[in-house]
Amino acid sequence: MSEDITRPDTTPETRPDTTASTQATVTPPAAQRSANLLTSGIGRNLGLVVALVVLCIVGVITAGDTFATGANVLTILRLAAVIGVVSVGMTFVITGGGIDLSVGAMVALASVWATTLATQQLAADYHWILMVSTALAVGAACGLVNGLLVAYGKIVPFIATLAMLAAARGLAEIISDRKTQIITVNSFVDFFGGSLLGVPVLVWIFLLVAAAGWVVLNRTTFGRRTFAVGGNAEAARLAGIKVQRHTVALYVVAGLCCGIAAVMLMARTTTGSSTHGQLYELDAIAAVVIGGTLLSGGRGTIVGTVIGVLIFTTLNNVFTLNNLSISAQSVAKGAIIVVAVLLQQRLAARTTSS
Repeated sequence: MSEDITRPDTTPETRPDTTASTQATVTPPAAQRSANLLTSGIGRNLGLVVALVVLCIVGVITAGDTFATGANVLTILRLAAVIGVVSVGMTFVITGGGIDLSVGAMVALASVWATTLATQQLAADYHWILMVSTALAVGAACGLVNGLLVAYGKIVPFIATLAMLAAARGLAEIISDRKTQIITVNSFVDFFGGSLLGVPVLVWIFLLVAAAGWVVLNRTTFGRRTFAVGGNAEAARLAGIKVQRHTVALYVVAGLCCGIAAVMLMARTTTGSSTHGQLYELDAIAAVVIGGTLLSGGRGTIVGTVIGVLIFTTLNNVFTLNNLSISAQSVAKGAIIVVAVLLQQRLAARTTSS
């Protein structure tokens, strides 16, 4: 008895070429790899470094030996230190999906409160750390108010921090009676105005704050929650993250950074004034956006922010050495911000489509 058994044709000619298709799937084309590099953190930071190098070359060509000196490099770093610390705090807020327009006003209020006659007298009697503690406390308190208004008051961050901008600046004017308060505590000025290993103490503070910010944002649970809240607050809430409490903490971090910046500005100028921190919000937001942090939240980079601060500070230095007006500097900053946002949108669209 014979059986008619039909067997599948498994000859090499008709067997599907799964190896080739697998290789095509696993190995991306060169164009795709290049796109991935551009949209990655390393690619963005590399582009910023190239932009900074080009800007330095322009400075050497236009300003000559005046730009390419050790003293000028230290000047750039010293100027970048204060706004750099503010920008680190701004990075946390924007990564978490918010915005803070009051950073400059908080710096002014902290500097004024820490240099009142009463505070300086206590610092002279005991220790200058009291001035530092006052500035940090004022900055953190302002950040706490911002966070409570945004998280629990359900006020849009733009409006809440705009209100703090007006209130903090006004309170600074009331406390100082619109007068510049001179610092008379010499030990404070000597410590923060000095140098360590030939590098100003203010620059070391900036490096420490930036390093601490990088660790917190990239290597801690707090940082992972910040990315989650900024990316999708509702999904973060469903995942068990206390979104409101975390939002308050982000604004406190920004306020604390403003307090540190106030101390640094007090040491650099030996004064406390209600005019300190003018347009710091613009400079900080510009540095953060240039650095690659998304304005919509969910992605942030401390390294990019630091390079962004250096780019803008170097740009200002080049403009100043070439006797160009402050108005021209402002126009250049505005143009750079627009270009940076447009590039972010293009890169985001490319990442989504791929």
